[in-house]
Formats: sequence, structure tokens, C-alpha cells
Amino acid sequence: MKKSNGRLAITMVSLFLGIILAVQFKTVNKTLGEGVLPTQRAQQLAIELKKAQEERDAALKALSELEEKIKLYEKGEAESNVYAENLYKDLERYRTLAGYVDLEGPGIVLEIQDPPVDLQFGIEYTIADDVDLILQIISVLNAAEAEAISINDQRYTSFTEIEKAGNHIEINGVSIGSPIIIKAIGDPETLESALAIKGGIIWTLEYYDYNVHLTKEKNVQVPKYRKLKEFIYAKPVEQDSN
Repeated sequence: MKKSNGRLAITMVSLFLGIILAVQFKTVNKTLGEGVLPTQRAQQLAIELKKAQEERDAALKALSELEEKIKLYEKGEAESNVYAENLYKDLERYRTLAGYVDLEGPGIVLEIQDPPVDLQFGIEYTIADDVDLILQIISVLNAAEAEAISINDQRYTSFTEIEKAGNHIEINGVSIGSPIIIKAIGDPETLESALAIKGGIIWTLEYYDYNVHLTKEKNVQVPKYRKLKEFIYAKPVEQDSN
């Protein structure tokens, strides 16, 4: 009975994820596909976007509830015998490694504000023009053995895309802008030293007039990765039993 309930819950999770992706795709297509919009059409799209966001939030809430039910089913199965309990612990470990679990712990918080506008020459640029700097920050944090990283509450995983989209940055399919807030869980001293080293990434950001604020925190919260990744071409290599 528990296994049937678990399969039903997983099916419902997949369904809700499909709804979320479909709503976002439809909204983006409508917004970007028509170029410059008249005021009336822009207002209509704003209403549709708000409705789509409300539907997405409701779907995400339902998804979280279903995920909790799945955990209960899995934990219930785990309590039945030691072997299943070990499998459950392994499952939680791999979920954590893949980024599908909310995490908290000591670490750092890095806030990056756009440079002030150059009034003399009328030059204005944002962090969206320097996406490579964000990629460098992620690389430095990974080298400093950060255990979890998020950018404006978007979990960074091996599947995360970071690219410029107009005046914004697209991360995990979500558009974000300034200020950029990067959180990382790990040894606060090591993470801070890696970022603030002389001639390092903090120095580079400040050289380009970004307003940078770096703090060590006792408890940093990094949310889980929300997108569903399906493997179409890749498959596990079968082990030779001989």
C-alpha cells in the first residue's frame, strides 16, 4: 500500500512540475515574442503574468506538500528493516549531492551592487554585462570546497545555466537582476579568504566600481534545485558481472 501511495505521489510531483514549466514557457513566449508592445497589450500581459506567477506559486506549494508525503512513505519503508533504512540514508545523501535538498550551515554571504552611473559620460552598466565575474566567483567558491551555493536563492548545480538575457541574468530559467546575492555553505574562514585574497575576485569587482559586501555567517540557508532534469541520451554503464 505504501509503495502504491509513493508511486502516486511521484506521479503527481511530475505532473505539477510539468504544469510549472508549461506556464513559465507560455508566459515567456507571449512576453518576448511580440517585440515592442502597446500600453494596453502590456497591461494585459502584466495581468496574465501575475496570474501565471500565482498559479506557479500554488503549484510549487502543492509540490512541496507532495515531496513531504513521499519522504514519509520512504521513511516508513525504511523503518521496516535495516537494509531499507540504509537505502533511505543513501537516497538522502545523493539528493543532497544533486542539490534537491534545502540546506543550512555556516558560510558566507556576498552582495554585489551595480556601479554608479557615470553622469559625465552617461555610461551605465550592470552585473549582467559581467556574467563572467559571477562564473569566476562560483569557481573560486568551488575551489574553496563550498558545499552548497545559491545566487539570488537559485541553487547552483552542475545543471545550472548562467547567461545574459537582455538587462538581466538568466539562472535556472529565472531572470534575476541587481543586487546579486551569492550564498555559500562551508568553512567561513576559508571561503572568505578565497574571495578576499589580494588581487582576487573581490578586488576585481571593486576595481570595476561594484559595491561589494562580504560577511561570514553562522547559519546560511541555501534552497534546493527546483528544475527536473531528465536524461535522454545518457544511461548508466552496465557492470560486467564476471
